[in-house]
Amino acid sequence: MPVVGTAGHVDHGKSTLIQRITGRNPDRWAEERKRGLTIDLGFAWTTLPGGLEVSFVDVPGHERFLKNMLAGIEAIDFALFVVAADEGWMPQSEEHLAVLDLLEVRQGVVAVTKSDVVEPDLLDLAMAETEEQLAGTSLESAPVLAVSGVTGAGVPDLLRTMAEELSIRRDADTGRPRLWVDRSFAVPGAGTIVTGTLLDGSLSVDDSVMIYPGERETRIRGIQSHETTHPSVGPGRRVALNLAGIDHHELARGDMIGLPGQWVTSDRVVVSLRTARFVDELDQRGAYQLHIGSSAHRVEITGMRAGGAVLQTDTPIPVAVGDRFILRDTGRRLVVGGGRVVDPTPGRAERAMFAASNLDPSHSPDQIADMLLAIRGRESLSRLSAETHGGSPVGGVIVGEEAITTELFGDLTARASTLVGEEHDAHPLRPGVPLATLAERLGVTPAIAEEVVTRSKDLIRRGPDVAAEGHRAGLTQTQEEAWARARDRLARDLSVPVESELGLDSDVIAHKVRSGDLVRVSTDLLFLPEQIEEIKSHLRALQGDFTVAEFRDQAGVTRKYAVPILEWTDKEGLTVRRGDVRRLR
Repeated sequence: MPVVGTAGHVDHGKSTLIQRITGRNPDRWAEERKRGLTIDLGFAWTTLPGGLEVSFVDVPGHERFLKNMLAGIEAIDFALFVVAADEGWMPQSEEHLAVLDLLEVRQGVVAVTKSDVVEPDLLDLAMAETEEQLAGTSLESAPVLAVSGVTGAGVPDLLRTMAEELSIRRDADTGRPRLWVDRSFAVPGAGTIVTGTLLDGSLSVDDSVMIYPGERETRIRGIQSHETTHPSVGPGRRVALNLAGIDHHELARGDMIGLPGQWVTSDRVVVSLRTARFVDELDQRGAYQLHIGSSAHRVEITGMRAGGAVLQTDTPIPVAVGDRFILRDTGRRLVVGGGRVVDPTPGRAERAMFAASNLDPSHSPDQIADMLLAIRGRESLSRLSAETHGGSPVGGVIVGEEAITTELFGDLTARASTLVGEEHDAHPLRPGVPLATLAERLGVTPAIAEEVVTRSKDLIRRGPDVAAEGHRAGLTQTQEEAWARARDRLARDLSVPVESELGLDSDVIAHKVRSGDLVRVSTDLLFLPEQIEEIKSHLRALQGDFTVAEFRDQAGVTRKYAVPILEWTDKEGLTVRRGDVRRLR
């Protein structure tokens, strides 16, 4: 269902025209009706010729209420721009047109109102002036029609034109519903009600939803659209949601309702930025307000370059790539710029700003996900999806729930080969680098490190370790000589020297243990394989249960050796201990 937003200078007849079209007065407040001035957002609806139902968001035209106007303009996709024939183009006409142009609203129709109170020549002049002012903006091709909200003159033509212009529009359901709250109130017997325009997805009764920011979870108890109850509702409709378990004071205009886990919040974003046509340039030190969705935030421009900027907001906001925004100078109370979010959670801002020039709203979510991945190098698939309206990168390497650019993956592979080579050079007897250690040194998860090794032509897995292809651990001549001496000392009897007395460095000992040339029995006792067989022979010589002392005497060793040997045989499953005795298993 299309959402039509009004725009135009104060007292140019927007609300009167909406009431003529819909039969409903969009001014909600008594003060508005008393003063004849729209102060806040108003809503109405009707069915156009041909049967198309449309919603209207009537926004205030007075400069003092521009903030309220901006709260309702983001969700519109068709503009009903109003210019009064008796006054012609006015300051808020220009500013409202700038808002629509910066938000890239390209569908619309222009109504030159109050045609009944001016002479034909003045009406023709007002229409010509309006067409001239539209030139070079997103609405430059919009039809310009003369109407009267009071008499109804021209209104049938206006409605037929709107129906024709809207006939090709379709609301896409991406499965990522998003509703910016513009009202929150309580209804006796029902509880909390919020209203807004539903975008990008469908919602149903009993759906669990999240309120962003703050990520407060609630449940939908009921749904209404245009005063009709629905079990579910699709995108592009004005919607009222009855929410369970939350007080209406806990929500406010500017909050966003979506599904859990589908959105991220950020207080720093990179944007593409262009100025309003009446603004020469922006001062980075100015005082600005960011309008996005139905929310408004104090914002600082912390970095700028041609076509892009880095914005720091006062509070986190739920954003995704491509989200439209307006920038307002609070000192001058003037709309000065707008654009789209390029990177919702930037790392290297300079790269992100450079990428801003490549962002095209027509890009698919997958293409935008590829762009973000190219900027960041690596990112989780869930975050890319949340920031790109459900996009998933087509290129790169996917490892579990993480995506990595081909370029970064190649760098990781090269670095891994270098790290493993350095380990072999420093410790030639070690089998390689433990995978967990390699992952830590690369700054990636073990899963990514394993994928790097799997795809590398130069690296192989050896158990828990990573080695260079073709690497074979071997002793130097000096180490071989030291090993021969240590082996001779060990072979003399079971009362072997402790490790520190063998004259071997730790790498040689670890290498010999891995190769099976040594067996570690305790932290400081090592035996040759043949000595282990001798120990097993002594065990077999003992019949039935035996004590430590009986094994000590059988093996001809002291208790210093007998205890750790038997503890090792227990651990290896050769013996079973019961109290003070053991038995051969």
